Amino acid sequence: MKRKTIAIVIIAFLAFIILLSSVYVVNETEQVVVTQFGKPVGEPVTTPGLNFKVPFIQTANFFEKRFLEWDGDPNQIPTKDKKYIFVDTYARWQIVDPLQFFKRLRNELGAQSRLDDILDGETRDFIANNNLIEAVRTSNRTPMSSGIIGELIGDSLENIEVGREKIQAMILQAANEQTLDLGLKVLDFRFKRINYVEDVRTQVYERMKSERYRIADKFRSEGQGEASRINGEKERELKTIQSQAFREAEEIMGRADGEAAAIYANAYNKTSASRSLYKFMKSMETFEKTFDNNTHVILSTDSELYNYLKNAD
Repeated sequence: MKRKTIAIVIIAFLAFIILLSSVYVVNETEQVVVTQFGKPVGEPVTTPGLNFKVPFIQTANFFEKRFLEWDGDPNQIPTKDKKYIFVDTYARWQIVDPLQFFKRLRNELGAQSRLDDILDGETRDFIANNNLIEAVRTSNRTPMSSGIIGELIGDSLENIEVGREKIQAMILQAANEQTLDLGLKVLDFRFKRINYVEDVRTQVYERMKSERYRIADKFRSEGQGEASRINGEKERELKTIQSQAFREAEEIMGRADGEAAAIYANAYNKTSASRSLYKFMKSMETFEKTFDNNTHVILSTDSELYNYLKNAD
Protein backbone atom coordinates (compact mmCIF):
# COMPACT_ATOMS: atom_id res chain seq x y z
CA MET A 1 0.00 0.00 0.00
CA LYS A 2 2.82 2.33 0.83
CA ARG A 3 4.60 1.61 -2.46
CA LYS A 4 1.39 2.24 -4.32
CA THR A 5 1.05 5.67 -2.68
CA ILE A 6 4.61 6.61 -3.58
CA ALA A 7 4.03 5.55 -7.18
CA ILE A 8 0.89 7.70 -7.36
CA VAL A 9 2.76 10.70 -6.01
CA ILE A 10 5.59 10.25 -8.51
CA ILE A 11 3.13 9.84 -11.37
CA ALA A 12 1.25 12.95 -10.27
CA PHE A 13 4.48 14.92 -10.02
CA LEU A 14 5.55 13.82 -13.49
CA ALA A 15 2.14 14.67 -14.85
CA PHE A 16 2.41 18.12 -13.29
CA ILE A 17 5.84 18.61 -14.83
CA ILE A 18 4.56 17.49 -18.20
CA LEU A 19 1.59 19.81 -17.91
CA LEU A 20 3.81 22.76 -17.04
CA SER A 21 6.11 22.09 -19.98
CA SER A 22 3.18 21.82 -22.36
CA VAL A 23 1.45 25.08 -21.38
CA TYR A 24 2.63 28.62 -22.04
CA VAL A 25 0.93 31.99 -21.57
CA VAL A 26 1.16 34.79 -24.14
CA ASN A 27 0.77 38.33 -22.75
CA GLU A 28 -0.61 41.36 -24.61
CA THR A 29 2.91 42.63 -25.24
CA GLU A 30 4.32 39.34 -26.54
CA GLN A 31 4.21 37.09 -29.60
CA VAL A 32 5.51 33.52 -29.78
CA VAL A 33 7.13 31.24 -32.32
CA VAL A 34 7.05 27.54 -31.39
CA THR A 35 10.05 25.47 -32.50
CA GLN A 36 10.67 21.74 -32.53
CA PHE A 37 14.30 20.73 -32.36
CA GLY A 38 15.20 24.29 -33.32
CA LYS A 39 12.91 24.54 -36.35
CA PRO A 40 9.70 26.58 -36.38
CA VAL A 41 6.42 24.66 -36.44
CA GLY A 42 3.01 26.09 -37.16
CA GLU A 43 2.05 29.75 -37.34
CA PRO A 44 3.28 32.32 -34.81
CA VAL A 45 1.00 33.07 -31.87
CA THR A 46 0.20 36.80 -31.73
CA THR A 47 -2.99 36.86 -29.62
CA PRO A 48 -2.79 36.79 -25.83
CA GLY A 49 -4.01 33.76 -23.91
CA LEU A 50 -3.20 30.19 -22.80
CA ASN A 51 -1.61 27.90 -25.38
CA PHE A 52 -0.27 24.36 -25.53
CA LYS A 53 2.78 22.69 -27.09
CA VAL A 54 4.38 19.24 -27.09
CA PRO A 55 6.29 18.96 -23.83
CA PHE A 56 10.08 18.61 -23.89
CA ILE A 57 10.12 18.51 -27.69
CA GLN A 58 8.77 21.92 -28.57
CA THR A 59 9.98 25.31 -27.26
CA ALA A 60 8.11 28.59 -27.07
CA ASN A 61 10.23 31.58 -28.25
CA PHE A 62 8.88 34.88 -27.00
CA PHE A 63 9.32 38.18 -28.88
CA GLU A 64 8.26 41.74 -28.10
CA LYS A 65 5.17 43.10 -29.78
CA ARG A 66 5.78 46.67 -28.59
CA PHE A 67 7.92 49.35 -30.23
CA LEU A 68 11.62 48.81 -29.64
CA GLU A 69 14.45 51.31 -29.39
CA TRP A 70 17.54 51.58 -31.53
CA ASP A 71 20.22 54.07 -30.50
CA GLY A 72 23.07 54.56 -32.95
CA ASP A 73 26.66 55.36 -32.10
CA PRO A 74 27.93 58.83 -33.07
CA ASN A 75 29.82 58.53 -36.35
CA GLN A 76 32.25 60.91 -37.99
CA ILE A 77 30.97 61.53 -41.52
CA PRO A 78 32.17 63.91 -44.27
CA THR A 79 29.44 65.89 -46.01
CA LYS A 80 29.28 66.65 -49.71
CA ASP A 81 30.88 70.07 -49.09
CA LYS A 82 33.76 68.40 -47.18
CA LYS A 83 32.65 69.32 -43.65
CA TYR A 84 33.53 66.62 -41.12
CA ILE A 85 30.74 66.20 -38.58
CA PHE A 86 29.60 63.85 -35.84
CA VAL A 87 26.11 62.46 -36.48
CA ASP A 88 24.18 60.84 -33.61
CA THR A 89 20.94 59.06 -34.54
CA TYR A 90 18.11 57.04 -33.03
CA ALA A 91 15.16 55.01 -34.36
CA ARG A 92 12.11 53.01 -33.30
CA TRP A 93 11.33 49.59 -34.77
CA GLN A 94 8.89 46.73 -34.35
CA ILE A 95 8.75 43.00 -35.03
CA VAL A 96 5.92 42.64 -37.57
CA ASP A 97 6.52 39.01 -38.66
CA PRO A 98 7.84 36.96 -35.74
CA LEU A 99 8.28 33.80 -37.82
CA GLN A 100 10.43 35.51 -40.46
CA PHE A 101 12.19 37.43 -37.70
CA PHE A 102 13.12 34.16 -35.99
CA LYS A 103 14.30 32.56 -39.23
CA ARG A 104 16.54 35.47 -40.21
CA LEU A 105 17.67 37.07 -36.96
CA ARG A 106 16.82 34.60 -34.17
CA ASN A 107 16.56 37.27 -31.42
CA GLU A 108 16.55 40.99 -30.64
CA LEU A 109 20.34 41.09 -30.21
CA GLY A 110 20.76 39.92 -33.80
CA ALA A 111 18.19 42.50 -34.92
CA GLN A 112 20.04 45.33 -33.18
CA SER A 113 23.29 44.29 -34.86
CA ARG A 114 21.61 44.15 -38.28
CA LEU A 115 19.99 47.56 -37.74
CA ASP A 116 23.40 48.97 -36.86
CA ASP A 117 24.65 47.96 -40.27
CA ILE A 118 21.58 49.16 -42.16
CA LEU A 119 20.85 52.49 -40.44
CA ASP A 120 24.48 53.55 -39.95
CA GLY A 121 25.22 52.73 -43.59
CA GLU A 122 22.22 54.62 -44.95
CA THR A 123 22.98 57.60 -42.69
CA ARG A 124 26.55 57.74 -43.95
CA ASP A 125 25.41 57.53 -47.59
CA PHE A 126 22.77 60.26 -47.39
CA ILE A 127 24.91 62.64 -45.32
CA ALA A 128 27.83 62.20 -47.73
CA ASN A 129 25.56 62.97 -50.69
CA ASN A 130 24.26 66.28 -49.26
CA ASN A 131 25.79 69.50 -48.01
CA LEU A 132 25.91 70.23 -44.29
CA ILE A 133 23.19 72.87 -44.53
CA GLU A 134 20.77 70.26 -45.85
CA ALA A 135 21.23 68.15 -42.71
CA VAL A 136 20.73 70.96 -40.19
CA ARG A 137 17.86 72.96 -41.74
CA THR A 138 14.35 71.85 -42.60
CA SER A 139 13.00 74.71 -44.71
CA ASN A 140 13.81 77.97 -46.47
CA ARG A 141 12.82 81.09 -44.58
CA THR A 142 13.41 84.82 -44.49
CA PRO A 143 15.64 85.64 -41.50
CA MET A 144 14.65 88.36 -39.06
CA SER A 145 16.96 91.36 -39.27
CA SER A 146 19.37 91.67 -36.35
CA GLY A 147 20.26 95.30 -37.04
CA ILE A 148 23.69 96.70 -37.79
CA ILE A 149 25.53 93.58 -36.64
CA GLY A 150 23.45 91.45 -38.98
CA GLU A 151 24.31 93.78 -41.87
CA LEU A 152 28.01 93.45 -41.07
CA ILE A 153 28.12 89.64 -40.77
CA GLY A 154 25.34 88.94 -43.28
CA ASP A 155 21.75 88.01 -42.45
CA SER A 156 21.01 86.10 -45.67
CA LEU A 157 20.51 82.33 -45.52
CA GLU A 158 21.45 79.94 -48.27
CA ASN A 159 18.45 78.13 -49.76
CA ILE A 160 18.18 74.36 -49.27
CA GLU A 161 16.85 71.82 -51.74
CA VAL A 162 16.34 68.72 -49.56
CA GLY A 163 16.42 69.56 -45.86
CA ARG A 164 16.77 67.60 -42.65
CA GLU A 165 13.27 66.09 -42.55
CA LYS A 166 13.46 64.77 -46.11
CA ILE A 167 16.87 63.23 -45.46
CA GLN A 168 15.46 61.45 -42.40
CA ALA A 169 12.48 60.23 -44.44
CA MET A 170 14.75 58.95 -47.22
CA ILE A 171 16.94 57.09 -44.72
CA LEU A 172 13.80 55.55 -43.19
CA GLN A 173 12.50 54.45 -46.57
CA ALA A 174 15.87 53.02 -47.68
CA ALA A 175 16.23 51.14 -44.38
CA ASN A 176 12.77 49.58 -44.65
CA GLU A 177 13.56 48.38 -48.16
CA GLN A 178 16.41 46.37 -46.66
CA THR A 179 14.35 45.00 -43.76
CA LEU A 180 11.44 43.63 -45.82
CA ASP A 181 12.63 40.03 -45.45
CA LEU A 182 13.77 40.39 -41.83
CA GLY A 183 10.32 40.38 -40.22
CA LEU A 184 10.77 43.85 -38.73
CA LYS A 185 9.91 47.41 -39.70
CA VAL A 186 11.66 50.67 -38.85
CA LEU A 187 8.89 52.97 -37.67
CA ASP A 188 10.78 56.21 -37.19
CA PHE A 189 14.27 57.58 -37.69
CA ARG A 190 15.70 60.85 -36.37
CA PHE A 191 18.96 62.76 -36.06
CA LYS A 192 19.62 63.18 -32.36
CA ARG A 193 22.56 65.51 -32.73
CA ILE A 194 24.79 66.92 -35.47
CA ASN A 195 28.01 68.70 -34.58
CA TYR A 196 31.41 69.50 -35.99
CA VAL A 197 34.34 67.30 -35.05
CA GLU A 198 36.60 68.82 -32.39
CA ASP A 199 39.23 70.27 -34.73
CA VAL A 200 36.69 71.83 -37.07
CA ARG A 201 34.57 73.10 -34.16
CA THR A 202 37.62 74.89 -32.71
CA GLN A 203 38.32 76.51 -36.08
CA VAL A 204 34.69 77.61 -36.41
CA TYR A 205 34.68 79.13 -32.91
CA GLU A 206 37.93 80.96 -33.60
CA ARG A 207 36.55 82.32 -36.87
CA MET A 208 33.38 83.46 -35.12
CA LYS A 209 35.42 85.16 -32.39
CA SER A 210 37.64 86.86 -34.96
CA GLU A 211 34.57 88.16 -36.80
CA ARG A 212 33.05 89.50 -33.59
CA TYR A 213 36.36 91.15 -32.62
CA ARG A 214 36.47 92.84 -36.04
CA ILE A 215 32.93 94.15 -35.58
CA ALA A 216 33.74 95.31 -32.04
CA ASP A 217 36.86 97.17 -33.28
CA LYS A 218 34.79 98.81 -36.01
CA PHE A 219 32.15 99.96 -33.52
CA ARG A 220 34.86 101.10 -31.11
CA SER A 221 36.59 103.13 -33.84
CA GLU A 222 33.30 104.69 -34.94
CA GLY A 223 32.47 105.45 -31.32
CA GLN A 224 35.80 107.17 -30.77
CA GLY A 225 35.31 109.22 -33.93
CA GLU A 226 31.80 110.18 -32.82
CA ALA A 227 33.11 111.08 -29.36
CA SER A 228 35.80 113.32 -30.90
CA ARG A 229 33.19 115.02 -33.07
CA ILE A 230 30.88 115.60 -30.08
CA ASN A 231 33.77 116.96 -27.97
CA GLY A 232 34.79 119.28 -30.81
CA GLU A 233 31.25 120.59 -31.15
CA LYS A 234 31.08 121.01 -27.37
CA GLU A 235 34.29 123.04 -27.28
CA ARG A 236 33.16 125.17 -30.22
CA GLU A 237 29.76 125.85 -28.66
CA LEU A 238 31.38 126.56 -25.28
CA LYS A 239 33.76 129.13 -26.81
CA THR A 240 30.88 130.68 -28.73
CA ILE A 241 28.82 130.99 -25.55
CA GLN A 242 31.78 132.40 -23.60
CA SER A 243 32.53 134.90 -26.37
CA GLN A 244 28.91 136.04 -26.51
CA ALA A 245 28.78 136.28 -22.72
CA PHE A 246 32.03 138.31 -22.61
CA ARG A 247 30.75 140.65 -25.32
CA GLU A 248 27.45 141.16 -23.54
CA ALA A 249 29.29 141.74 -20.24
CA GLU A 250 31.57 144.32 -21.85
CA GLU A 251 28.58 146.05 -23.44
CA ILE A 252 26.79 146.15 -20.10
CA MET A 253 29.91 147.47 -18.34
CA GLY A 254 30.40 150.09 -21.10
CA ARG A 255 26.82 151.28 -20.77
CA ALA A 256 27.17 151.32 -16.99
CA ASP A 257 30.41 153.32 -17.18
CA GLY A 258 28.76 155.75 -19.58
CA GLU A 259 25.78 156.19 -17.29
CA ALA A 260 28.09 156.57 -14.27
CA ALA A 261 30.18 159.18 -16.10
CA ALA A 262 27.05 161.05 -17.03
CA ILE A 263 25.85 160.98 -13.43
CA TYR A 264 29.29 162.18 -12.19
CA ALA A 265 29.35 164.92 -14.80
CA ASN A 266 25.92 166.16 -13.79
CA ALA A 267 26.92 166.04 -10.12
CA TYR A 268 30.32 167.80 -10.40
CA ASN A 269 29.55 170.22 -13.21
CA LYS A 270 27.35 172.50 -11.22
CA THR A 271 30.07 174.90 -9.85
CA SER A 272 33.77 175.54 -10.40
CA ALA A 273 34.55 174.15 -6.96
CA SER A 274 32.76 170.92 -7.70
CA ARG A 275 34.61 170.63 -10.99
CA SER A 276 37.95 171.09 -9.23
CA LEU A 277 36.97 168.47 -6.64
CA TYR A 278 36.05 166.01 -9.39
CA LYS A 279 39.37 166.60 -11.14
CA PHE A 280 41.22 166.10 -7.88
CA MET A 281 39.40 162.85 -7.05
CA LYS A 282 40.09 161.39 -10.49
CA SER A 283 43.74 162.33 -10.15
CA MET A 284 43.88 160.52 -6.81
CA GLU A 285 42.29 157.46 -8.33
CA THR A 286 44.96 157.53 -11.01
CA PHE A 287 47.67 157.74 -8.33
CA GLU A 288 46.15 154.79 -6.49
CA LYS A 289 45.95 152.58 -9.58
CA THR A 290 49.28 153.60 -11.09
CA PHE A 291 51.84 154.07 -8.33
CA ASP A 292 53.22 151.99 -5.52
CA ASN A 293 56.38 152.13 -3.36
CA ASN A 294 58.60 150.87 -6.17
CA THR A 295 57.24 153.04 -9.00
CA HIS A 296 59.53 155.59 -10.69
CA VAL A 297 58.00 158.20 -13.04
CA ILE A 298 59.22 161.15 -15.06
CA LEU A 299 56.71 164.01 -15.23
CA SER A 300 56.86 167.35 -16.97
CA THR A 301 56.24 170.49 -15.03
CA ASP A 302 53.07 171.04 -17.02
CA SER A 303 51.50 167.82 -15.76
CA GLU A 304 48.64 168.08 -13.31
CA LEU A 305 50.03 165.06 -11.46
CA TYR A 306 53.29 166.93 -10.99
CA ASN A 307 51.47 169.90 -9.53
CA TYR A 308 49.60 167.69 -7.08
CA LEU A 309 52.80 165.91 -6.01
CA LYS A 310 54.59 169.22 -5.65
CA ASN A 311 51.83 170.69 -3.52
CA ALA A 312 51.83 167.52 -1.39
CA ASP A 313 55.41 168.35 -0.25
